[in-house]
Amino acid sequence: MMIRDMFADDINRKINGVIKVDQAADDVIEQELNEYVITRELKKHFITFFNYYGDAFDQPTADMGVWISGFFGSGKSHFLKMLSYLLENKEVKGIRSVERFRKKFEDDPATFMLIDRATKGTTETILFNIDIEGFSNKDKTAVLRVFAKMFYNHLGFYGENLKVAMMERYIDQQGKTEEFRRVFEEKKGKPWLEMRRAFAFNGKFIIPTLMEVLDMSEDDAKTWFNDKTATEISIAQLVEDMKAYVDTKPANFRLLFMIDEVGQYVGTDTDMLLNLQSLTEKIGSECEGKIWVICTGQEAIDEIIKVRADEFSRIQARFKTRLSLSSSSVDEVIQKRILKKKTEAAKDLEGVYEQNDSVLRNLFSFSGSILDIKGYSGPREFTENFPFVPYQFIIMQKVFAEIRKHGNSGKHLSGGERSMLSGFQEAAQKIQEKDEYALVPFFRFYDTVHTFLDGSIRRVIERCQKAADNGDGIEQQDVDVLKLLYLIRYIDDIPSNLDNIVILMADDIRVDKIIMREAVRGCLDRLMSQNYIGRTGDTYNFLTDEEQDIQREIRDTNVDTASIVERIAQMIYGDIFTTKKFRYGKYDFAFDQMVDGITVGVATGGMRLRFLTVATDAIEKTDYRLMAESKGNEAIVVLADTPYYESLESAMKIRKYVKQRNVSQLPKTVQKIISDQQDEAGKYELSAMTELQNAIEGAQFYVDGEHLEIKAGNAKSKIDQSLEYLVAHVYSKLDLITDNAGSDADIIAILTGAVTALPGMEPNRDAASAMEEYLEMQDAKKLPTSMADVQSKYSAIPYGWKEIDIAAVAAQLIYSQKVTIKYAGNTIQPDDPKLPDMLRKKSEIGKTSISKRKTISATMMRDVKSMLRDYFDVMDVPDDEDGLIRFVTEKFSEQRDYYASLDARYDGHKYPDRALVQEAIHLMDDVLSQKKDNIALIERVLKKEDALFDNKEAMSNGIENFFKTQVTVFDQAVQFEKSLHDDLDRIAENEEAHKALNTIRLITIVQTGSKFNYNRIRELNPLMDTVRTAHDKMLEEKRAEVLETVRQCMEATHTAANGDSKASHLIEKSDKYFSQCKEKIAELKSLALLDAMFLPMCQYKDDTVSNIETVLAPPAPKPPVQPTQPGKRTSDRKEKGCPCL
Repeated sequence: MMIRDMFADDINRKINGVIKVDQAADDVIEQELNEYVITRELKKHFITFFNYYGDAFDQPTADMGVWISGFFGSGKSHFLKMLSYLLENKEVKGIRSVERFRKKFEDDPATFMLIDRATKGTTETILFNIDIEGFSNKDKTAVLRVFAKMFYNHLGFYGENLKVAMMERYIDQQGKTEEFRRVFEEKKGKPWLEMRRAFAFNGKFIIPTLMEVLDMSEDDAKTWFNDKTATEISIAQLVEDMKAYVDTKPANFRLLFMIDEVGQYVGTDTDMLLNLQSLTEKIGSECEGKIWVICTGQEAIDEIIKVRADEFSRIQARFKTRLSLSSSSVDEVIQKRILKKKTEAAKDLEGVYEQNDSVLRNLFSFSGSILDIKGYSGPREFTENFPFVPYQFIIMQKVFAEIRKHGNSGKHLSGGERSMLSGFQEAAQKIQEKDEYALVPFFRFYDTVHTFLDGSIRRVIERCQKAADNGDGIEQQDVDVLKLLYLIRYIDDIPSNLDNIVILMADDIRVDKIIMREAVRGCLDRLMSQNYIGRTGDTYNFLTDEEQDIQREIRDTNVDTASIVERIAQMIYGDIFTTKKFRYGKYDFAFDQMVDGITVGVATGGMRLRFLTVATDAIEKTDYRLMAESKGNEAIVVLADTPYYESLESAMKIRKYVKQRNVSQLPKTVQKIISDQQDEAGKYELSAMTELQNAIEGAQFYVDGEHLEIKAGNAKSKIDQSLEYLVAHVYSKLDLITDNAGSDADIIAILTGAVTALPGMEPNRDAASAMEEYLEMQDAKKLPTSMADVQSKYSAIPYGWKEIDIAAVAAQLIYSQKVTIKYAGNTIQPDDPKLPDMLRKKSEIGKTSISKRKTISATMMRDVKSMLRDYFDVMDVPDDEDGLIRFVTEKFSEQRDYYASLDARYDGHKYPDRALVQEAIHLMDDVLSQKKDNIALIERVLKKEDALFDNKEAMSNGIENFFKTQVTVFDQAVQFEKSLHDDLDRIAENEEAHKALNTIRLITIVQTGSKFNYNRIRELNPLMDTVRTAHDKMLEEKRAEVLETVRQCMEATHTAANGDSKASHLIEKSDKYFSQCKEKIAELKSLALLDAMFLPMCQYKDDTVSNIETVLAPPAPKPPVQPTQPGKRTSDRKEKGCPCL
């Protein structure tokens, strides 16, 4: 059976694919009413609307606004038009609209009753598209002016010009409309209704007509005619006219403003939204439900005003009835209007499905799709949709939406049931001559949208078609594939890969997919070679003319191989395998990172991981060569043949091309294409990453001279396995380390012997033997070895030990006294706190030498131990070399410090035998100067044995005892002698004291070159007592003498004052002075100082007496007698007559 004969209705009948609200022809209205499909969604909306609308007949309401939303093609305009037909109950060819809907609600009589009840009243509808009827200058009163225009037009006035409409309304209110029209026609010669459009050009006819009909003066008529403000109207005035009109009608009368595309017209314009709100609110409050405003818009009312909901809450309140339409039921509409089958055809199709059930399931299996797109679920779905496939309803809606979004012309394309209706009808017509096995391939829908597309798109298809017609390397099927690729150009839900293109091209149930696949592959290859399409990974893309030009320029952009390989290296080591050190057990191994000949980062010279890309010559990738090159320390990964290189090359060409262009100066269309190309570059890079991972997963691995079979795993896992194998073979002596150190504390524990083990069971015993053997070889070769050398050797192949483990093994040799550690030439002892740093710290290991230890002979050990026991007077001297060296170093250092402390005591003093002390210090320094070398140190001790003992004996017999028991008496004697220097003349008068003081001087004076007699120090105390006794007696006598002088001076001042109060202050001052003199006399211990007090006291006395005499006005004073000189005996002053006596 031919497809055209299967349909219940003629597939070739004329169907209005796009509904326009202003189409009013009876044939069109009849078809629209008859074929209007009430889907499940629409039924809900009918119920909602007629419930609200019907309630207004019983209860007046201000909530008279209805908002119908839905995107392009959802059927909102059609729904609005159907409501207008129903509410007006328009009679078309003798049948009322409501009767034509009766059958549509046979299964729901309750809803039909609501509809029927609403049509019982008298209803007038004003149905219009505001985008068409609205004014081009959209100011804040635009909505008001459109309402006014359509309302006055409805009343028969000329709403296009409100000045004319207001004049006609006034004339009509006067009942002179017919008279006005007659008089005007008499004067003009043409009917008013024809000429009112040219109102402004007919003043010489209109003015006299107004004068005659309305009895106006000529001046008044001219003033009105020339008045430009007469075109203005307010909301209140318009609503007043509306109310006046509906008030003349019966109680059940309704006037409906049914306005299409209001949402698109006002957009988010604040002023127009407020204008709509104010007008609707005023109509609602004044007319109480007799006038309704029913609007459509692509977005719901709350979506339009959500940006400033605070200002527009009243709009929402006015449009309380909100209906939201979608295209979800578009398949239902198409099935009922176009695809409904005859009974016989339906049975035949069910049979076809039963016979080909498995074939159909296999045919429509998309790869990588993210939508619920599918084939047929059963015979019923097959019958209802034939010759279409269910997925086409879903994809076509997206196609229409994307074409509207990306094409200027396409913006007029509807994406819902209207254009879908046309599209499916036209596609079915194309294959109507075929049988029940035929299917509509997806490219057939292209013809539906062709005329709506931009010229840049149509030209590509037309040029390709011309090439096919002329046989210029393109075939007809290539054109069909190109059409298909354009349709799905922006549909991300179905990747445009080869498998999916084959499915979308399927035109028959019996198609052989394998043959079809090869045919489509050929189409794609030809289209690519002619630059009609591009490719990103495994997906193909339609290219416009400009895109083709840019694509060609991109392809001609040169990117050198080295740059691509470098980028591959970045992706491998920066994204796929980011490990910088490979973890093997407790070890982290650095490895050199390479791709082809490029090294990433700094080469370490250790293990190497190298990837070979398709850029490497095949001759360099032979098994023999790769096994030979990988021998020793390398893992070579030969990447599998996936298109990672091509994808990356394409991405880099795009990036380079964009950098070379001054994009900001290019036309917007070209900028958009370049921006899309940059997006493509990102996709290429993502694709390259996936393909590169696949290439590693499918790679060949050559490790340490072997061609490995790596078990299954992802890219990182396979690389890990190859490196694990490499480490195990390259670092063959890694297992010598059996116990890993964790920190410096572990090294210190080894050095101090805190780690105990049975002999032969020591941790890392074999590692220590290997290191000891190495040091012996270095010593045999007379080669100096630093810890840096040791660290470098044992961290490298074939050992691979961690630096802390190398330090721990060295520590083990140090503790076992098998090696010597020196730092800056000094031998370092195991207990040195800085030793761990010297063994492992990078800044120190180069300065630290390590060598096979030279041991001290047994004879030398015996001799030195014996000597040390005697010298230090100890019994416990260490038997082991390290202990002995530590003992020698510590003891001689202590002795040296002790002698240095003695030497320090000589500073500021003249003690005996300083040379002997300094000689002892020199001996200690001489011994310790050899502490860098254990053997040299012991040899020096033995060499200096006699000198050491001689010095020790000399020190202990004299100076040491001096500092222990005699130095205090010595210091006292020296100080005592010094304190008597001013009184030597007086002491000389006492023979015994004088002799004793000279003996003190003789004992305490240290003479260079002479031997000091320490035994005489015991004489110092008695000698000091002798001198002190004599001196104290002299002091006592001298104090008495000076005190007597004080008494006489005080007596002289008091006598001069004679108790007179006028001199009391002078007496007080004098008494205070002499009291202080008494205190000083008691403190002084020097005869010379006491003698020195006579002259100032006498002088003070004389001055005080003179002052008193002046105060008391005495006669002229006589010159005072001069006092005797200090130091003269009292008897001398008596002889000379001292005035104080």
